[in-house]
Amino acid sequence: MHKPRFSELAIFCSLFLLGASSVFGARIKDLTDVRGSRSNQLYGYGIVTGLAGQGDSRIEYTELGILNALESLGIRADKADKSRNIAAVIVTADIGPFAKEGAKMDVTVSSIGNADSLQGGVLLQTPLYGADGKVYSVAQGPVSVGGLSAGNAGGANVQVNHPTVGMVSNGATIEREIESKVVNGGELELILRSPDSLTAVKIADSINKYYPGTSLAKDSGLVNIRVPTNFQGQTTNFLAAIGGIDVKPDVPARVIINERTGTIVATQNVRISPVAVSSSNITIFLNPTTGVSQPLPFSQGATTVMQGENADLIEEVGRFEPLDELDPPGASTVNELASALNKLGLTTREMTSILQSIKNAGALQAELIIN
Repeated sequence: MHKPRFSELAIFCSLFLLGASSVFGARIKDLTDVRGSRSNQLYGYGIVTGLAGQGDSRIEYTELGILNALESLGIRADKADKSRNIAAVIVTADIGPFAKEGAKMDVTVSSIGNADSLQGGVLLQTPLYGADGKVYSVAQGPVSVGGLSAGNAGGANVQVNHPTVGMVSNGATIEREIESKVVNGGELELILRSPDSLTAVKIADSINKYYPGTSLAKDSGLVNIRVPTNFQGQTTNFLAAIGGIDVKPDVPARVIINERTGTIVATQNVRISPVAVSSSNITIFLNPTTGVSQPLPFSQGATTVMQGENADLIEEVGRFEPLDELDPPGASTVNELASALNKLGLTTREMTSILQSIKNAGALQAELIIN
């Protein structure tokens, strides 16, 4: 009998997360966004100083950046030094809806030159612009880098993650508010984060139970709601009221495989129709009364799959992992198939190949996504 190695199981065994049926489902506020209530992207060009020889070399736009910063302080210089203590960076951030003047937010800092690391650097005052070219925030502060870059005189180098990208926590102050208008003509609209016609209808029906005749699913991604009379002028209260309503979303049948991490995720509705697959030294035949077989070492003959009353004889030719009888008959879940394949010691790559073959045969009733 083939026995998978412990290391093989530890590294390659797949993790299956099946969407469990929830009595309460999910809250509407976790399934949708309110139209008009959205974040906006900001960006700017800045200079990071204090890099202890890890900054940019003689790059023109880096030198111009620090010279301009010095000139704004009343210091005139013809050229920057060669110490590599500075780096040119792009600063980006998302300003959320209803963000108020004076509020703080995080910014991300990324090198655009040839700096080795931003570790220990300080971002100089940097204006952040919106798509309209207006300044909405100003950022400044010490850069925190999650990566690590180290080396020695012998030329050995160690680098973990990306030391040329960092964050300034609460480093930006909002200087201009962005107006968020969520109600138009006494109506508001909910945008589904995962568009689905059945989920949209369920959301509208759930709201109508509490506020009859107010909601209508316009399409798979949009639910229109008329604000009730008793909530006129109290939009925030109304959004809080409907946001807490529970809805059980309809999740599409989908299998997602990440070969790099050895992870396979299958949603609840994934089903496999009766099918036979032969791969490497195993053969899979799926229906309510069959299972997966793998021949014993030094056994004679090809892989054999037994069915029905003869299933107990499979031990004579190899290991047999039965698949439980299901309802409706003739369909198996990915979870049951994966459990059987895991017990036989198959790697994620081998299981991916099997699922691809089943999908190509038209027997996997789900979308297959491989990352």
